[in-house]
Amino acid sequence: MSPRGHSRQDLAELIAQQYDTRVRRVFHPQSELSQVPGTPLFQNLTLGFEVIDEHECLIARCVDDLTLLENLDKTAKPKPRWYRIVSDDTRLLQLVESQADAADSIADVLKPIASLFSTNLEAGPGGMVRVADRTGNPIAIAAPLPGERERPCELITPPIETNHSDHLEMLLSAARSLGFTIPVEGATHLHFDATPLCSARVFANLVNLLWTHGENLKRLVGTNPNCRRLGMWDEELLVLVNQSDFCQLSWSDAKTRLAKLELTKYCDFNIKNLIQTIPSKFTFEARIFPSWIYA
Repeated sequence: MSPRGHSRQDLAELIAQQYDTRVRRVFHPQSELSQVPGTPLFQNLTLGFEVIDEHECLIARCVDDLTLLENLDKTAKPKPRWYRIVSDDTRLLQLVESQADAADSIADVLKPIASLFSTNLEAGPGGMVRVADRTGNPIAIAAPLPGERERPCELITPPIETNHSDHLEMLLSAARSLGFTIPVEGATHLHFDATPLCSARVFANLVNLLWTHGENLKRLVGTNPNCRRLGMWDEELLVLVNQSDFCQLSWSDAKTRLAKLELTKYCDFNIKNLIQTIPSKFTFEARIFPSWIYA
């Protein structure tokens, strides 16, 4: 969490100075619970900042985390040029992400989307900008970022192969020097290469092991009790992997069965990336670790 008057952009720019590279403003997808009946989740594109080298390779990404809420002044006025884009459909936000430029202002960022739908942007209250299709159905809304949402920072690295501690300390020392602190709800998420887990038997063993010992592991590592979006899997997963024929299935067939479950990433151990493969994130994610500001 940045100190007041600073933001995650400041951290990205300092990291870029250390590496003699540059910062690129990007969209970062996020979801949050909705109070609107019939719409359980609102999908967001929030503003993030990538530190990239001369070959366009990622060094670090500084993005928002909507679970970090404590100690933010929700009455604070939005900072100029900070906004988010909201929709009730992830497919529409993927369209926005692919066609719009995060470097644009709130007044301009949805113009390419309006052009795709042959409509015009509509100005709304509080500086909001809306785009709808020709029948009036909403596509997306760009809205000024609410109270101090520029302060939270999830610091993301690409896969690290060697000198893990040195690499992390370079990033964390930059955060410390700017006065960043551990958020009340802070967590560290570690992603592991999922390739060795691509076996029905190995996967079943993993699920049974973590189902049995998950709570003990959380006590051992000191999971932050203020973390949001943690918890064990639905018991349907345990039942499925212990079916008499599951361990004999090919990995492809096992994935087909697992895909029928309503899996979520918002739990102690995220296995969704193994089942619904995202090319750049084929990982097993452990989300139970507390936050640290030293490597």
